[in-house]
Amino acid sequence: MSDDHGTIESLSSLAHDAQESYPPPTEFRAQANQNSSDIYLRAAADPEAYWAEQAQNRLTWQKPFTEVLDWTNPPFAKWFADGELNVAENCLDRHVANGLGDRVAYHFEGEPGDTRTITYAELTHEVKRAANMLTSLGVTAGDRVAIYMPLIPETVIAMLAVVRLGAAHSVVFGGFSAESLRSRIDDAEAAVVITADGGYRKGRVSPLKPVVDQALNIENADGKPSTVKHVLVVQRGGNDITMESGRDLWWHEEISSYDGEHTPQAFPAENPLFILYTSGTTGRPKGILHTSGGYLTQAATSHSDIFDLKPESDVFWCTADVGWVTGHSYSVYGPLANGATQVMYEGTPDSPDWGRWWELVEKYGVTIFYTAPTAIRACMKVGRQIPEKYDLSSLRLLGSVGEPINPEAWRWYHEVIGSGKTPIVDTWWQTETGAILISPLPGLTTLKPGSSQIAQPGISVSVVDDEGNPVQNGNGGLLAVDRPWPSMARTVWGDPQRYIDTYWGKFGDKYFAGDGARLDEDGDIWFLGRVDDVMNVSGHRLSTTEIESSLVGHHAVAEAAVVGADDATTGQAVVAFVILKSQQQLLTEDQAEQELRAHVSANIGAIARPRNVYVVNELPKTRSGKIMRRLLKDAAEGRKIGDTTTLADTMVMQLISDRVVAERGGAK
Repeated sequence: MSDDHGTIESLSSLAHDAQESYPPPTEFRAQANQNSSDIYLRAAADPEAYWAEQAQNRLTWQKPFTEVLDWTNPPFAKWFADGELNVAENCLDRHVANGLGDRVAYHFEGEPGDTRTITYAELTHEVKRAANMLTSLGVTAGDRVAIYMPLIPETVIAMLAVVRLGAAHSVVFGGFSAESLRSRIDDAEAAVVITADGGYRKGRVSPLKPVVDQALNIENADGKPSTVKHVLVVQRGGNDITMESGRDLWWHEEISSYDGEHTPQAFPAENPLFILYTSGTTGRPKGILHTSGGYLTQAATSHSDIFDLKPESDVFWCTADVGWVTGHSYSVYGPLANGATQVMYEGTPDSPDWGRWWELVEKYGVTIFYTAPTAIRACMKVGRQIPEKYDLSSLRLLGSVGEPINPEAWRWYHEVIGSGKTPIVDTWWQTETGAILISPLPGLTTLKPGSSQIAQPGISVSVVDDEGNPVQNGNGGLLAVDRPWPSMARTVWGDPQRYIDTYWGKFGDKYFAGDGARLDEDGDIWFLGRVDDVMNVSGHRLSTTEIESSLVGHHAVAEAAVVGADDATTGQAVVAFVILKSQQQLLTEDQAEQELRAHVSANIGAIARPRNVYVVNELPKTRSGKIMRRLLKDAAEGRKIGDTTTLADTMVMQLISDRVVAERGGAK
């Protein structure tokens, strides 16, 4: 069963056995925004006409567009290029003008328990004041502003004020180091940084302004000073900070001088909206550039259709921080463009205890909940008895984002959080795609646990081999996007050749996502993880995701991460790191290793049996919940552990490394 055509083998019984399926509940389908399969046919027949219709119906254009797609210079797309709009007006002013000013935009909950309810009228007023404040500091169209903030309302106000002026923001997640922040400031040549003294996390204040100070004081290799002229500081944490005269300004003091009168100017649809730097890069940061009209069109369309949004009655909660693209598209731009009411929570799901999320679902009557598989598995670890203490009956739709969700985690999410009745939309997309490309439509799709299933209307994708040839149903390969889409990245900021080489160099006429995928016998898509995470074991290219799913399918396992480690005999060997459920631990770790190795062998095949299974208390994750598998690979191969500055808990890798060394008898 060797791999002769560059495809990724699917050996798991999950790939071949009959799948259980979950058709849309009759009552859900009856009220769904999309409940006729005609939408797929109509969009496929004329994708440009479909997207033009979405842009015209969902957004307000100060100058209507006449051209939909300009693809004369691939891979650099232009969408609705001769049209003009203001993104902030589409997210705010027009809702107020339509009589929706009293609708709640955000229910904010701080980690310490402080709350704010912000209506669309109030949010619009504050964004106008902030736009006037930024104008006084010299920010104009085309400038870049860096934002390094906790998840508080002022963060969204800052983002919308920047884009209201036609400038572009670069939001840097508050967990990044001073070096990472400085590299992003320099790359974007930001003129202003907006930050806070600190933000609450796990019961304490995490300082932010001191990191900004450190970043701006770094002596860069080229010796050039920072481009930053002003640092605006929101008062949040109450921690002691230093304010540099002439550069640093308190947000609350500055904004008090400005009123809420500000007329939104129209900007071209291709005006830069934001730069977002992909995490985990080495060397020069890779700034993904998104522009205005196409991005907002697809963010609004996907948010409405995939989450079946009823803005007049739903309460939507995406748990992502706005430092990541999920927070951009589904905590800010998509929901606000659609006039949604949202929950914004500053802290972590375990502060002060693991009931915090479910307490907020009950408190605010959340109807749509969107989170990451890593968070779901963490909740599985502590047990269903926690969410069962709360009334979650308001939930009518659940979503998953960030990485493939294991079927076992899917079932737990559906049964325990969704009471066995709510559809789950398992979404696939990337920073570079800007919006969800592959996902069920909950009023149409018969769901399969663990599969994102189908490309959205107006999107064309394929699973191909290394030469770009489509694979047949039942086979694995590489995920490619066949034609341009409105929310696609326009370039890598300042480095168009890097954009070509990274995303279009492999197939030329197709966007290469970097992910492995397989088609089941029905043609539905199952993701196999990053191609970088594919292991070559004795000539077989195996997916880490399928082996992780097998491990999580064991009754005692809450979470698993699998890497391929160098092996003299097989080329690479499977090494697994697992977290056991607190209520279902096996007798000893030795017994756990033997049983789990046997479990994978029985479930997938002897070729996938892990060489090692390490039982750990936690996995190395970024504060966005992404598992840093490259660090686990370092540990598995006995190397010095790489950069851990982006981890939520930097001590996790030391403990894991010590465990691996101990089990090897102390030899690195």
